[in-house]
Amino acid sequence: MKISRSLFLFTVFAVCLAIPPLAVEFNGTSDWLTPHFWLIFFFITGLTLAGMIIILLVQQRKQDYYIQGFMASTTIKILASMVFVVVFLMKSKVNKGIFLADFFYIYLFNMVFEIYVLMRNLRHQKLG
Repeated sequence: MKISRSLFLFTVFAVCLAIPPLAVEFNGTSDWLTPHFWLIFFFITGLTLAGMIIILLVQQRKQDYYIQGFMASTTIKILASMVFVVVFLMKSKVNKGIFLADFFYIYLFNMVFEIYVLMRNLRHQKLG
């Protein structure tokens, strides 16, 4: 799978992931969203995008380092997310249950999508 195809799929995914929070926000039940929800959304989605691009570039240049690139990207993403959570919770007063639900909604769906695209890409490399 080429990088451009992966970027297109990622854009479609990000739009689909943003639809439920937008619906909640415009439906009048915005108390289900933590304040600055979109900051969290764009931070984690940006990390996922950067990680995917780096892994796909590593795979194109040196396929032997694909697994190491994937593991490094995943480690950096989870560490950056944990630092973000600590700083975010120290700076703003939020309902921790709502924050936890919102954070894991974004983080887990991004992680599942990233693994799906990268595994699909790896499968195509093995067939070809």
